[in-house]
Amino acid sequence: MIVKPKKHLGQHFLNDEQIAEQIADTLTLEGYDDVLEIGPGMGVLTKYIIKKPITTHVIEIDPESVAYLQANFLNLAARIIQENVLKFDFNATFGTRPFAIIGNFPYNISTQIVFKTLENRDQIPEFSGMFQKEVAQRICEKEGSKVYGILSVLVQAFYDAEYLFTVPPSVFVPPPKVESGVLRLTRKAVYSLPCDEKLFFRVVKSAFQQRRKTLRNSLKTYNLSDNLKANTIFDKRPEQLSVAAFIELTTAIETDHKPI
Repeated sequence: MIVKPKKHLGQHFLNDEQIAEQIADTLTLEGYDDVLEIGPGMGVLTKYIIKKPITTHVIEIDPESVAYLQANFLNLAARIIQENVLKFDFNATFGTRPFAIIGNFPYNISTQIVFKTLENRDQIPEFSGMFQKEVAQRICEKEGSKVYGILSVLVQAFYDAEYLFTVPPSVFVPPPKVESGVLRLTRKAVYSLPCDEKLFFRVVKSAFQQRRKTLRNSLKTYNLSDNLKANTIFDKRPEQLSVAAFIELTTAIETDHKPI
């Protein structure tokens, strides 16, 4: 039985064993006893994860892939979850236990998987896997770059992000039109912010939604005092601010005025 990749699910099956093993080896196995692989397909990555001294779970939305995995990974059968990961309640499988996430992520939902990880950061000390190269680079980018954006700031507020290696289109079936990139996120020792976290998310999104404008213009709706707007930070555009500067900015807004 061979599973055909489905375009509507954004599936591109990896068929290079060496790269699969390299991705599995990005797990440090520190701070957790469980790992969740998202979108295992026919298990090319799974076979290397299950060799590790850790309990492997996989989540797959495609019934055909699930049937293949159940037939070919008998020891894993009880831990194959047929669900949409974006709607899945992690507590149903892990309770309050910490777990890592890994995968060759479907391109069409990869950023949503990252946002879901951020929402569940209390339980996820490590996250690694494959994205479109430009998405992986954006997540890991530092301020001062044109690709630095919302994802960069929100992820790096809570995780240390490392771009590990690039993967060519030729090792996938079907080959995607772009290169892929593998990254690892390691949760920071202190991953709570010294400011209102919901406000932080809002400020970052508001700033980058008008990224060519200065913060004075893009944050107009926050009804800031003239005193605060006189701060030179408001002369800058969002890509010029580090994560730490965004935290300082949020704290200043919080102190100045409650946003509308």
